[in-house]
Amino acid sequence: MKRKNWEFPTAYTVLFLILILVTVLTHIIPAGKYNRLSYQENSKEFVIESYGKDDEKLPATQETLDKLNINIDVEKFTNGTIKKPMAIPNTYTKVSGQAQGVDDLILAPISGLADSIDIIIFVLILSGIVGIVNKTGTFSLAMKAISQKTKGKEFLLVVISFIFFAAGGTIFGAWEETIPFYSILIPLFLVNGFDPLVPMATIFLGSAVGCMFSTVNPFSTIIASNAAGISFNEGLKFRFGALVVFSIIALTYLYRYIKKVKVNPENSIAFEEKDEINERYLKDYQEETGIKFNWSKKLILFLFVVQFAIMIWGVASQGWWFQEAAALFFFVSIIIMLVSGLSEKEAVNAFIAGASEVVGVALIIGLARAINLVMENGMISDTLLFYSSNLVSEMGKGLFAVVLLFIFVFLGIFIPSTSGLAVLSMPILAPLADTLGLSRAIVVDAFSWGQGLILFIAPTGLIFVVLQIVGIPYNKWLKFVMPLLIVITILTTIMIYILSVFFR
Repeated sequence: MKRKNWEFPTAYTVLFLILILVTVLTHIIPAGKYNRLSYQENSKEFVIESYGKDDEKLPATQETLDKLNINIDVEKFTNGTIKKPMAIPNTYTKVSGQAQGVDDLILAPISGLADSIDIIIFVLILSGIVGIVNKTGTFSLAMKAISQKTKGKEFLLVVISFIFFAAGGTIFGAWEETIPFYSILIPLFLVNGFDPLVPMATIFLGSAVGCMFSTVNPFSTIIASNAAGISFNEGLKFRFGALVVFSIIALTYLYRYIKKVKVNPENSIAFEEKDEINERYLKDYQEETGIKFNWSKKLILFLFVVQFAIMIWGVASQGWWFQEAAALFFFVSIIIMLVSGLSEKEAVNAFIAGASEVVGVALIIGLARAINLVMENGMISDTLLFYSSNLVSEMGKGLFAVVLLFIFVFLGIFIPSTSGLAVLSMPILAPLADTLGLSRAIVVDAFSWGQGLILFIAPTGLIFVVLQIVGIPYNKWLKFVMPLLIVITILTTIMIYILSVFFR
């Protein structure tokens, strides 16, 4: 009998194994909690949440913050800049009875789905719109037109797309918001002859590099700077320079991969998945459709594109989140149905067919959230932060900065939310820089770069969602991205050491 070759487990299995591991860790790592400080706008007071105790209300004054050893301007709370509850230094307490059991493990995926319902609905509705637009033949016409325009200069498509997503990442933290663009850009890249890994890497690396070297991202650098008690302008020029340099490094890496695959298609890391991905994404594409780009097709394409511009505006300046974006997409889908020329039954069935293709993605989102829920309920995140702060408290400048960088890499696995990690860690770790005569901007850099490094591969982050959309196994993504990640890790380690020893 022929032995079947071993295959890397699916994303579902990998995430469930991680879920089991994290559940076990709640029995090994002691549960603990920092007290949290939040501002109540209704009563104009600070509220301190202490585990197992009644909430304590205090005046929302600078004096209160000084007594709590929180070196932040009170206006950052009162004007809404800091919205999430913030950890209070020197308040860590061990708690008991928080280890998660088998029943918690089984319930977690269901709770994860329920807790992620906003992003799941967002993905379902967006995919429904893609289904309708595909049915009208509009995408085929648009891809054919763009393909003709980029003929002979295909890499320009990579550069423009990368810059777009890097800009989104550095300006407003475009991360989950990039999910819709995979289904849109993958067919376009495939029609232009690219390997299926290229469009995924272009979007993912662009967004990851942008988020990692954030300049004015309110969910990362700005909130971390505020929580550290400094202006986000400290180190801004250097961060922008780093963004440009590492964007060039990532684009060069992509170019070398594209060139290698062009010489020999079998050099593609996704060679075995290529036919299946082409079949999935180009099944509705026809070189000669016989369909004209009439006014209704132009209007459909305009509506489809403009909804993303509105979404970006809403997220960046109006405080929108997935619920508002999903409502926008749902409204646009109705308009597209009306102008599509499709019958009511055809339009509805096309929407449902499009949405049905991402049910697997929805399950991945729920499983990833389940891991976070188990950690939150097991109360191990604060404990990891407490031991991490003790680890770096007695170190010299250079070593402090380097170890801090990797502490944020580690914490980023357990706390994938950048804003959540910022308000938890900055009040605890930023004051440690003062004892060494370092600028607190070093801690912000370590935070931004450390949590940025883990974005590339963290199973608890976005990567499994993207891999499910594209159809590429996790082990093949690791094979592709690890050489680049090693280069970026070495360079950021050297940078933060030099900054801490010679400049700050």
